[in-house]
Amino acid sequence: MKLLVLLLTPLCFAAIDGVVMNGSTGKPAASVVVSLVQPGASGMQTIASVKSDADGKFRIDKEYPPGPALLQGLLGGASYPMMLTPGSPTSGLKLVVFDPTTKPEAAKVAQHMILLEPKTTALDVSETFICQNDTRTTYVDTARGSLQFYLPESAGGNARVTVNAPGGMPIQRAPEKAGKPGLYKINYPIKPGETRFDLTYSLPASSEFSGKKVDPATPTRLVTPASVTLSGENLDNLGQEPQTQAHIYSATGSAYSVKIEGTGSLRAPDANAPEEDNGEPPVEVKPSRIYSRLYWILGLTFAVLGLGGAMLYRKGAA
Repeated sequence: MKLLVLLLTPLCFAAIDGVVMNGSTGKPAASVVVSLVQPGASGMQTIASVKSDADGKFRIDKEYPPGPALLQGLLGGASYPMMLTPGSPTSGLKLVVFDPTTKPEAAKVAQHMILLEPKTTALDVSETFICQNDTRTTYVDTARGSLQFYLPESAGGNARVTVNAPGGMPIQRAPEKAGKPGLYKINYPIKPGETRFDLTYSLPASSEFSGKKVDPATPTRLVTPASVTLSGENLDNLGQEPQTQAHIYSATGSAYSVKIEGTGSLRAPDANAPEEDNGEPPVEVKPSRIYSRLYWILGLTFAVLGLGGAMLYRKGAA
């Protein structure tokens, strides 16, 4: 049966060729490994791999099942993807890679956002670090890590980290200890452009939250639902986000400690949670579309705050 399925499955056979360009130098890149990969039942499957020649040129002659595929260039521990959709050109492609660097200025944290969602049983925390690489190199430092951050002791190092890199798909990474108590790191190449690290973890229910900054100069914003307010030293109230009514605060200094009043969440309710049978007709509750775009809204909000923070502060303090 399996043989029959393979015989009936149409295969694509089209030469995939192009040139690998070094975006750091603007010249063709030789000896770069170029792989053709495609999603399969057990994840991404490598169909073929070649190396670019002295002129940066490569060619892959390989049959593969129809559907989207991915072309990846590997240089200095970083991969550079190019999506190949059905019907798209497969000849004369230009795959851009960048030289690696260990200079920290290539991995500057432009923004740090912390969403606090206190409940009666737990304190859910979501942190976002936005790294802006304005160089023409890719930051790779396996010893120090691409990103360093502190986690509260009560988190026990149990944080889920999702990395969104330019031109790539979300990748899961586990935090690693970085030597100092409470300090962790993530190893993931930071390419030119914007890379976002999303951390989520849960703490025991508490009316207080504190943390440390790796770099005191990094802008840090704390966000709470409309029903939750914060107070503390070195904390500025920047006002409320117009659509979600979320409170936005700015934390300054190398550490912060805030008191939390109220409970609430900005997330959609859990559809799988069991409901209590009170004998009344069931009511279908559909979450607002705004929740599916929460991080887009918050991202836009923080971008606006970065440009007009002083004006929003005056509004919040009025």
